[in-house]
Amino acid sequence: MAEEVRGPDTTALDEVVTFTSELIRIDTTNHGDGDCRERPAAEYVAERLAAAGIEPTLLERTPGRTNVVARIPGTDPSADALLVHGHLDVVPADPAEWTVHPFSGEVRDGVVWGRGAVDMKNMDAMVLAVVRSWARQGVRPRRDIVLAYTADEEASAEDGSGFLADRHAALFDGCTEGISESGAFSFHPQPGTTLYPIAAGERGTAWLKLTAHGRAGHGSKVNTANAVTRLASAVARIGAHTWPVRLTTTVRAALAELAELYGIDVDTRAGDLDVDLLLDKLGPAAALVAPTVRNSANPTMLKAGYKVNVIPGQAVAYIDGRTLPGGEEEFAATMDELTGPDVEWEYQHREVSLEAPVDSPTFAKLRAAVERFDPAGHVVPFTMSGGTDAKQFSRLGITGYGFSPLKLPPELDYGALFHGVDERVPVDALHFGVRVLDHYLKTA
Repeated sequence: MAEEVRGPDTTALDEVVTFTSELIRIDTTNHGDGDCRERPAAEYVAERLAAAGIEPTLLERTPGRTNVVARIPGTDPSADALLVHGHLDVVPADPAEWTVHPFSGEVRDGVVWGRGAVDMKNMDAMVLAVVRSWARQGVRPRRDIVLAYTADEEASAEDGSGFLADRHAALFDGCTEGISESGAFSFHPQPGTTLYPIAAGERGTAWLKLTAHGRAGHGSKVNTANAVTRLASAVARIGAHTWPVRLTTTVRAALAELAELYGIDVDTRAGDLDVDLLLDKLGPAAALVAPTVRNSANPTMLKAGYKVNVIPGQAVAYIDGRTLPGGEEEFAATMDELTGPDVEWEYQHREVSLEAPVDSPTFAKLRAAVERFDPAGHVVPFTMSGGTDAKQFSRLGITGYGFSPLKLPPELDYGALFHGVDERVPVDALHFGVRVLDHYLKTA
């Protein structure tokens, strides 16, 4: 196809930088307390879609928490539709900790700085630049492309993808697969080796609230029913617990490809596979899979008491739990054991784990799109340790892959930039992403 050879126009390469920068300047910080307002960013996206002849629909469950959905018709009416989604909200950032103000969107020395540069206003901008390039070139994809720019991904998704899946499912009619964040970024485990992990799974979310009850009293007196002590003991047990290995299909595939790449002779399907030994042999590359070979539970917040000389009658902790497919019962039973009889626990937020096939034609096309523009790179499947809006869209029968391509220099640690300080993305990486997405979305 002529469009495939030609690729995106030069305007798209300019626009992706402008769009990333300008979206960053729109502060869509999501503290998780409902005060986020994505509407200005949604209107920004909608205006640029409309200018390219793509009709946007703006949808809100809560005033100001705006989502944008649009459909680009494909040339093959019999083909299933593809969902391409990205969220507009970002996590908080303290300007005092940053080299550059996190909402400046400053472009300095070929790098775009600011909150959202990799999570995920860069992807929002790349998709926007690609489809506007198509409009200028008269290009249509093979299958319908449904675009969704969502609110509230960095919290509960209740105002974003959850709301869309529950209340506006018809907008996604025909969609069987989707792509979004956290995949196809370059990872450099050693000099001369570049990996591109494409996400074909997500661990489930199991955020917990722990509550310990005890006997309130004066801080100077012995108290064998101290709620803080009971809670602290439970939290310490949870934090120190070593979870058993639980390998999913995607993780086994990742281990197999990495082992082959590193020349390690091992059968990853073997029942007696020593996973920890294999991870040691993989060195820095193990970072791609180590967080996803087990369930996990990490204490994150503690709340107790109101005065130093008063023993409170109640103490509360919060746990970020993550589960692998088939590991939900194990997780619950382990929490019962670790919390003990004096501490109650309950789910605060719970989402299913996901797994997409890595032997599918879709994964093969994702792999080919990346390797077309970096033939020396090695695509490997992986499972995300966290989660995305794909969990909500999975309720509509949409299989999700993490695919927001970036070719980053070895010194730029993608993982550390996610929710980190001095989040930034090179202009060259954005150009790479536009070219890869343009090619994949045309041929998907």
